[in-house]
Amino acid sequence: MIKHFEEGASEGKIEKPSDPNIIVLFGASGDLTKRLLMPAIYNLAYHDALPEKFAIIGLSKDQMDDGDFKDKVAKDLQEFGKREFDSSLYEKFSSEFHYLSGDFDSPQTYEDLKKKIEEVDQHFSAKATVTFYFAISPAIFQMVSDHLGEAGFSKMEDRKTRVILEKPFGRDFQSALDLNNNLHKHWLEDQIWRIDHYLGKETVQNLLAFRFGNGIFEPIWNRNYIQHIQITVAEEVGVEKRGDYYDKSGALRDMFQNHILQVLSYLCMEAPSSFEAETIRNCKVEVLKSITPMSEEEVQKNVVRGQYGPGEVKGEKTQAYRDEENVDKNSNTETFIAVKLFIENWRWSGVPIYIRSGKHLKDKMAKVIVHFKRAPKKLFNIVETEEVHSNELRFYLQPKQAVSLILKAKVPGSKMALKPVKMFFDYQESFDSKEGGKSTGYEILIYDALMNDPTLFSRADLIENAWEIAQPIIDHWSKTPPKDFPNYQAGTWGPDAAYKLIEDDGHNWRD
Repeated sequence: MIKHFEEGASEGKIEKPSDPNIIVLFGASGDLTKRLLMPAIYNLAYHDALPEKFAIIGLSKDQMDDGDFKDKVAKDLQEFGKREFDSSLYEKFSSEFHYLSGDFDSPQTYEDLKKKIEEVDQHFSAKATVTFYFAISPAIFQMVSDHLGEAGFSKMEDRKTRVILEKPFGRDFQSALDLNNNLHKHWLEDQIWRIDHYLGKETVQNLLAFRFGNGIFEPIWNRNYIQHIQITVAEEVGVEKRGDYYDKSGALRDMFQNHILQVLSYLCMEAPSSFEAETIRNCKVEVLKSITPMSEEEVQKNVVRGQYGPGEVKGEKTQAYRDEENVDKNSNTETFIAVKLFIENWRWSGVPIYIRSGKHLKDKMAKVIVHFKRAPKKLFNIVETEEVHSNELRFYLQPKQAVSLILKAKVPGSKMALKPVKMFFDYQESFDSKEGGKSTGYEILIYDALMNDPTLFSRADLIENAWEIAQPIIDHWSKTPPKDFPNYQAGTWGPDAAYKLIEDDGHNWRD
């Protein structure tokens, strides 16, 4: 877990996966594959972090042969890849690229897939581990899983097999439970790898390293010293051309239920006894179990939803959400959510956690701010009108990856007056990394799968607990449509009610 390709590669420290591996890419001609998955796997090849015996079998409805598939991937890498295309590297990288055209709902496709895997095995002279990667619509996860199971792929005695599924994993608690139950008809839990690319970010993983690798913070990481926590995931962009997907999803399903709760679980979990996968996953689940689902009254009081109207972002005029392509003209889908919640356990009881996320906001950022309690008595004057009276620890997740600590220092002069100052750690500068902008966020996750390390992948109980937290919000919103949409202007920090949510408690968002 927590492999560092950027520096490790140059120092020869990356452990190369030893087991032969075959990745079967369902949706090989799709957007996710060309924009993120293949550039990530190409980056692994660049860092020599793929097994010696490694193959990709692309599977989609498009009519292609192996050569066409190789040419398509080469073209896609030149357009969407994160680093300069190297033809000699690609020639070696693509030497075991294969392609199969077929209908995902046809049993014949899966019989043809068996033959293709056997052909690769004969060349490898080994029974390779086979990973079925579902880069497809969640609507057909169950159908493809059933076909794989019925074709015998889930219970092969001579090799390891597994499935990797992209989010969204269900639309609510019941659909997620149904999907888990369906998958378990064919696959054991340790064969089901639910991926969240947000956990591939170095700074998200650095939450663990920061907390448990530095003895000065863990003793104060609790309700006795921490006043409140803020998590902001803001996007400048609107829904762009994803209106059809987003109008069925919204900010709660797209960000809160998965990415943000995952980050929260790392930030607030108990100290693990080891960094073994199951130990980390157990600790994450315990955090989510300690978040009591809200009552209807609590949803009304502690949750704010918003939808952007027309506005201006970075000097450019933007249209309202309801005017976006493939969006219902009367849509009540939220493009913004703010939530106040509590973790009811010994460590965090009484510490409010404020979360907000939205589209077409003023700036692009993802950050976590831990606000420590004030010193017990105010002895000094604070210079200017600075709002920060307490110490703050800030984790910047994107676009810059960094950590800063806000302290107070004496202003030069004869008076004893203090001013907040910042101690700043920039990930890229500190490690002299030139790779920061060349990662897709999937490299570590795919590498971990090849290393058979599920630490960063979600277990069924974590998914279900996350949906249990979100379900009361979904239920309340389903029967009480918003009366004020659109309620924030694009290019701002969201609706006024989001400010009131935190200001009523005497705090302020750190914009």
